[in-house]
Amino acid sequence: MPHRTGLPHRPEQVSEDVCAASELLEVLWGRGQEAAARGVVSPSQLRALLVIEQQEGSNLRSLGEALGSRAPSVSRLCDRMEAMGLVQRDPSPTSRREVELRLTLQGRELLEEYRAIRTRELTSVLERMQPSDVAALAVGLAAFRSAASQRLTGERSTAARLRDDVADSA
Repeated sequence: MPHRTGLPHRPEQVSEDVCAASELLEVLWGRGQEAAARGVVSPSQLRALLVIEQQEGSNLRSLGEALGSRAPSVSRLCDRMEAMGLVQRDPSPTSRREVELRLTLQGRELLEEYRAIRTRELTSVLERMQPSDVAALAVGLAAFRSAASQRLTGERSTAARLRDDVADSA
Protein backbone atom coordinates (compact mmCIF):
# COMPACT_ATOMS: atom_id res chain seq x y z
CA MET A 1 0.00 0.00 0.00
CA PRO A 2 1.57 3.29 -1.04
CA HIS A 3 2.02 5.90 1.67
CA ARG A 4 0.37 9.13 0.51
CA THR A 5 1.51 12.49 1.76
CA GLY A 6 0.16 15.97 1.33
CA LEU A 7 -3.36 17.30 1.41
CA PRO A 8 -6.10 17.28 0.34
CA HIS A 9 -7.04 13.62 0.22
CA ARG A 10 -10.10 12.65 -1.72
CA PRO A 11 -12.49 10.39 0.23
CA GLU A 12 -12.16 7.77 -2.54
CA GLN A 13 -8.37 7.65 -2.11
CA VAL A 14 -8.64 7.40 1.65
CA SER A 15 -11.31 4.70 1.29
CA GLU A 16 -8.92 2.65 -0.84
CA ASP A 17 -6.20 3.04 1.79
CA VAL A 18 -8.60 2.07 4.58
CA CYS A 19 -9.72 -1.01 2.61
CA ALA A 20 -6.11 -2.07 2.07
CA ALA A 21 -5.32 -1.53 5.76
CA SER A 22 -8.43 -3.46 6.83
CA GLU A 23 -7.36 -6.39 4.65
CA LEU A 24 -4.01 -6.43 6.44
CA LEU A 25 -5.83 -6.27 9.78
CA GLU A 26 -7.91 -9.29 8.76
CA VAL A 27 -4.71 -11.24 8.08
CA LEU A 28 -3.15 -10.18 11.40
CA TRP A 29 -6.29 -10.95 13.39
CA GLY A 30 -6.94 -14.22 11.60
CA ARG A 31 -3.41 -15.36 12.37
CA GLY A 32 -3.91 -14.62 16.05
CA GLN A 33 -7.47 -15.94 16.17
CA GLU A 34 -6.36 -19.42 15.20
CA ALA A 35 -4.20 -19.46 18.33
CA ALA A 36 -7.15 -18.60 20.59
CA ALA A 37 -7.48 -21.11 23.41
CA ARG A 38 -11.28 -20.76 23.52
CA GLY A 39 -11.67 -21.78 19.89
CA VAL A 40 -12.36 -20.15 16.58
CA VAL A 41 -15.64 -18.54 15.61
CA SER A 42 -16.65 -17.44 12.14
CA PRO A 43 -16.49 -13.76 11.18
CA SER A 44 -20.31 -13.57 11.22
CA GLN A 45 -20.42 -15.12 14.70
CA LEU A 46 -17.79 -12.67 15.93
CA ARG A 47 -19.74 -9.71 14.52
CA ALA A 48 -22.91 -11.00 16.17
CA LEU A 49 -21.16 -11.42 19.51
CA LEU A 50 -19.86 -7.86 19.31
CA VAL A 51 -23.33 -6.50 18.53
CA ILE A 52 -24.93 -8.50 21.34
CA GLU A 53 -22.29 -7.20 23.72
CA GLN A 54 -23.07 -3.61 22.69
CA GLN A 55 -26.84 -4.12 22.71
CA GLU A 56 -27.21 -6.51 25.64
CA GLY A 57 -30.78 -7.75 25.89
CA SER A 58 -31.65 -6.93 22.28
CA ASN A 59 -33.89 -9.20 20.26
CA LEU A 60 -33.30 -11.15 17.04
CA ARG A 61 -34.80 -8.37 14.89
CA SER A 62 -32.42 -5.78 16.33
CA LEU A 63 -29.47 -8.10 15.81
CA GLY A 64 -30.57 -8.70 12.22
CA GLU A 65 -30.82 -4.96 11.57
CA ALA A 66 -27.37 -4.35 13.02
CA LEU A 67 -25.85 -7.17 10.95
CA GLY A 68 -27.85 -6.41 7.82
CA SER A 69 -29.14 -10.00 7.82
CA ARG A 70 -32.54 -11.61 7.43
CA ALA A 71 -34.41 -13.15 10.36
CA PRO A 72 -33.95 -16.85 9.43
CA SER A 73 -30.19 -16.40 9.04
CA VAL A 74 -29.92 -14.56 12.35
CA SER A 75 -31.96 -17.23 14.12
CA ARG A 76 -29.70 -20.01 12.77
CA LEU A 77 -26.62 -17.99 13.70
CA CYS A 78 -27.91 -17.64 17.28
CA ASP A 79 -28.75 -21.36 17.37
CA ARG A 80 -25.12 -22.18 16.59
CA MET A 81 -23.74 -19.67 19.10
CA GLU A 82 -26.12 -20.93 21.79
CA ALA A 83 -25.01 -24.52 21.11
CA MET A 84 -21.40 -23.37 21.51
CA GLY A 85 -22.28 -21.84 24.89
CA LEU A 86 -21.54 -18.26 23.78
CA VAL A 87 -25.06 -16.78 23.83
CA GLN A 88 -28.19 -17.34 25.85
CA ARG A 89 -31.73 -16.47 24.89
CA ASP A 90 -34.02 -15.31 27.66
CA PRO A 91 -37.78 -14.74 27.36
CA SER A 92 -38.60 -11.08 26.93
CA PRO A 93 -40.44 -9.62 29.91
CA THR A 94 -42.41 -7.36 27.55
CA SER A 95 -43.36 -9.75 24.74
CA ARG A 96 -44.08 -13.47 24.73
CA ARG A 97 -43.02 -13.67 21.08
CA GLU A 98 -39.54 -12.27 21.57
CA VAL A 99 -36.34 -13.35 23.26
CA GLU A 100 -33.54 -11.25 24.66
CA LEU A 101 -30.00 -12.08 23.63
CA ARG A 102 -27.17 -12.05 26.15
CA LEU A 103 -23.57 -13.18 26.15
CA THR A 104 -22.69 -16.02 28.47
CA LEU A 105 -19.54 -15.91 30.57
CA GLN A 106 -17.88 -18.05 27.90
CA GLY A 107 -18.95 -15.55 25.22
CA ARG A 108 -17.51 -12.65 27.21
CA GLU A 109 -14.27 -14.52 27.82
CA LEU A 110 -13.96 -15.32 24.12
CA LEU A 111 -14.33 -11.64 23.21
CA GLU A 112 -11.76 -10.69 25.86
CA GLU A 113 -9.32 -13.23 24.45
CA TYR A 114 -9.86 -12.03 20.88
CA ARG A 115 -9.35 -8.42 21.96
CA ALA A 116 -6.11 -9.33 23.73
CA ILE A 117 -4.86 -11.10 20.60
CA ARG A 118 -5.85 -8.18 18.39
CA THR A 119 -4.25 -5.67 20.75
CA ARG A 120 -1.01 -7.66 20.75
CA GLU A 121 -0.97 -7.86 16.94
CA LEU A 122 -1.75 -4.16 16.53
CA THR A 123 0.83 -3.13 19.11
CA SER A 124 3.51 -5.01 17.18
CA VAL A 125 2.64 -2.98 14.08
CA LEU A 126 2.28 0.38 15.87
CA GLU A 127 5.71 -0.08 17.44
CA ARG A 128 7.19 0.00 13.92
CA MET A 129 5.61 3.39 13.17
CA GLN A 130 6.91 6.88 13.90
CA PRO A 131 5.32 8.44 17.02
CA SER A 132 3.89 11.30 14.93
CA ASP A 133 2.23 8.76 12.59
CA VAL A 134 0.76 6.90 15.56
CA ALA A 135 -0.62 10.18 16.94
CA ALA A 136 -2.13 11.13 13.56
CA LEU A 137 -3.65 7.66 13.24
CA ALA A 138 -5.22 7.96 16.70
CA VAL A 139 -6.82 11.31 15.84
CA GLY A 140 -8.09 10.03 12.50
CA LEU A 141 -9.48 6.83 13.97
CA ALA A 142 -11.32 8.73 16.70
CA ALA A 143 -13.00 10.91 14.06
CA PHE A 144 -13.80 7.87 11.91
CA ARG A 145 -15.28 5.98 14.86
CA SER A 146 -17.49 8.95 15.74
CA ALA A 147 -18.74 9.35 12.16
CA ALA A 148 -19.33 5.61 11.71
CA SER A 149 -21.20 5.38 15.02
CA GLN A 150 -23.43 8.29 14.02
CA ARG A 151 -24.14 6.68 10.66
CA LEU A 152 -25.00 3.30 12.19
CA THR A 153 -27.13 4.88 14.91
CA GLY A 154 -28.92 6.96 12.27
CA GLU A 155 -29.62 3.87 10.15
CA ARG A 156 -31.07 1.99 13.12
CA SER A 157 -33.15 5.02 14.07
CA THR A 158 -34.49 5.29 10.52
CA ALA A 159 -35.33 1.57 10.45
CA ALA A 160 -37.06 1.85 13.83
CA ARG A 161 -39.06 4.89 12.69
CA LEU A 162 -40.16 3.09 9.51
CA ARG A 163 -41.16 0.02 11.52
CA ASP A 164 -43.13 2.19 13.95
CA ASP A 165 -44.81 4.05 11.07
CA VAL A 166 -45.90 0.75 9.51
CA ALA A 167 -47.20 -0.50 12.86
CA ASP A 168 -49.11 2.75 13.43
CA SER A 169 -50.76 2.58 10.02
CA ALA A 170 -51.90 -1.02 10.48
